[in-house]
Amino acid sequence: MRKVITGNHAAAYGAKLSRPGVIAAYPITPQTTVVEYIADFIADGELDCKFIKVESEHSAMSACISAQNTGVRSFTASSAHGLALMHEMLMWAAAARLPIVMVNINRAMGPPWSIWADHQDSIAQRDTGWMQIYCENNQEVLDTTIMSYRVSESSDILMPSMLTEDAFYLSHTVEPVDIPDQELVDEFLPSYEPRYKLDVDEPYGFGSLVMPDNFLEFRYLMAKAYDTAKERIVEVDREFEKTFGRSYGGLVEHYRTEDADYLLVASGTNSSTTREVVDQLRNEGEKVGMARVRVFRPFPVDDVRALAKGVKAIGVIDRTYTYGAFGPFYTEILAALYGQEERPLLKNYLVGIGGRDVRPRDIRDVYKNLVKVSREGLDEEMTWHGLVGPGGDA
Repeated sequence: MRKVITGNHAAAYGAKLSRPGVIAAYPITPQTTVVEYIADFIADGELDCKFIKVESEHSAMSACISAQNTGVRSFTASSAHGLALMHEMLMWAAAARLPIVMVNINRAMGPPWSIWADHQDSIAQRDTGWMQIYCENNQEVLDTTIMSYRVSESSDILMPSMLTEDAFYLSHTVEPVDIPDQELVDEFLPSYEPRYKLDVDEPYGFGSLVMPDNFLEFRYLMAKAYDTAKERIVEVDREFEKTFGRSYGGLVEHYRTEDADYLLVASGTNSSTTREVVDQLRNEGEKVGMARVRVFRPFPVDDVRALAKGVKAIGVIDRTYTYGAFGPFYTEILAALYGQEERPLLKNYLVGIGGRDVRPRDIRDVYKNLVKVSREGLDEEMTWHGLVGPGGDA
């Protein structure tokens, strides 16, 4: 069945098709309609699920943690300040090895107050242990919800997943979306049956105090699960394509990169605009390609290193700044390429922060500057593109 729906509606359908037993959430713009659609599914009898209305996002994640500990698949959704309020419980969910799936609607953090697209909210949670997938379109939102459960619930991974969609560009914009048959999804995503769970007939201790002699090993095992997840994400994407006919490239989507001299790295909805500009530039004889970093956690180090071979320069487009040295995607790519013999010139471009439109001419400007600095040397390692007022030239 195909429908013209918003990204939030697609996320709700993805959750519905995955058959969670518990959904707990608190409303926040622009996430609210995700759980409103889910509430309608439950009220109409289309989804057999316990919907828990809570007083905060902290409680929403706490409820999901409790449900998951009893062996019940759970789902939630949030955005921006709501996600920040979850911070403590995000760490708990990951360290407790609970494969919860959440959709986060990427939104700028205030003040000044903003409800528009920005990646600061999810990037601020990058060290919590949650896997992070940045979606480009509404179809990918639905499909990634289903695939995230399949990856997270693998017995050798058992880590939570956060998929993201850019505020309003996806959350409230309608696109044609294919909604898979429930029977096919049930075959692709079996029911959740964890080996260990809260059970009065088979008691275990969960999350108890450990001494320093053991804590290190718990974190090491989480890191090893991440390594396994890199392979599993690629495998699940291929299996999804066999069943449903759609693939998203696993960790990194390559677009016209085979013979590229210059590479633009994008994520989220920036990728759609970048893809169009790459096509235009190719028609003009420019040897440029795009790499869409779809999975930010675990970070695809090997894929990035392979992409960098034979490329003259890489321009990394970030939709937030970390208040360290650079944008987050650039920092990760820089670290991945450090010490590599074939390391091209790298430059960071901050574009579209706070929901500012990313236009084709903006991507063209990025490309023109990338070619210029590859020939003449770096003018600066990071550019705040389109800056107006003091310090700006636009």
